[in-house]
Amino acid sequence: MSVFTPVSSDEARALLAHYTLGELESLEGIAQGIENTNYFLGTTTGQYVLTLFEKIPREDLPFYVGLMHHLAEHDIRCPAPMALQEGGFLAEVAGKPAVIVTRLPGVPHLSPTPEQCRKVGRILADIHEAGLEYDAGLANWRGQDWREGFAQRVRTKVTAGEAALIDSENRYQAMHDDTVLPKGVIHGDLFRDNVLWDEEGEGGVIDFYFACDDALLYDVAITANDWCTDSLAALDPERTEALLEGYDAHRPLTDLERSLWPVMLRRAALRTWLGRLEYNHFPKASEMTIPKDHGFSRRLLEHHIVHARPLDAAGD
Repeated sequence: MSVFTPVSSDEARALLAHYTLGELESLEGIAQGIENTNYFLGTTTGQYVLTLFEKIPREDLPFYVGLMHHLAEHDIRCPAPMALQEGGFLAEVAGKPAVIVTRLPGVPHLSPTPEQCRKVGRILADIHEAGLEYDAGLANWRGQDWREGFAQRVRTKVTAGEAALIDSENRYQAMHDDTVLPKGVIHGDLFRDNVLWDEEGEGGVIDFYFACDDALLYDVAITANDWCTDSLAALDPERTEALLEGYDAHRPLTDLERSLWPVMLRRAALRTWLGRLEYNHFPKASEMTIPKDHGFSRRLLEHHIVHARPLDAAGD
């Protein structure tokens, strides 16, 4: 959620003329994040978020915006897109496609408790269940082809040992057929900073712009790799168990999913590591941005290679 494209107050007022959201009161850039330009947008009717899409292909945007609308209609606490007076949700600002969504209350908790992990597991299961009724689809652009292609691109930016680890893990992942796993719409980026907790302790999910169709278990692994890790880049057993219990109580994992848990943990760690290498070594110019720690993701992958076990074998 960096600011790559500046938006002036006059541009924001011109945009608001296409909505019934009242008059502009405030406009503030958001520094966190790395994919899109985001602003807090205050009007006489409430608080919103304005997003300008910097990299996502225009033809894919209806999937993401429609998904948020669908989930909000199914009682998932997430940003709801605001409709333009002329219809639809997508507008244009400074030559970029844009959307205005509701601003959720609350703040992230970057040191989550087991109970918060349990709630996040429940939220993720609810997203997966509601997503089964969503009638649009989108392939995961950060799937196997991207992982293997980016490995070649980043080779000159990393150490020989890191390049060998990436190649080895890509070979390992290519050996496993995930088409046998339950699939559906995944969030794809349910990290701690993408859940906002309100004063009542309820969590709302933001940033659906990595959503796609993929193995549901992969989404659980992505989430666990962020919510349940400790400072040593290992999974904390108590928080991991709580997250999985919260999820499993509302969408029970199959025996096959439980057996492939270590594969998905490794795949999730690899994708996050490669993504953070990309942000650090091939950055996009922006006014405000916060880099990500790619070394931590590498250490997490190394941990999973040695320690990850099927869920039943781990006593879950």
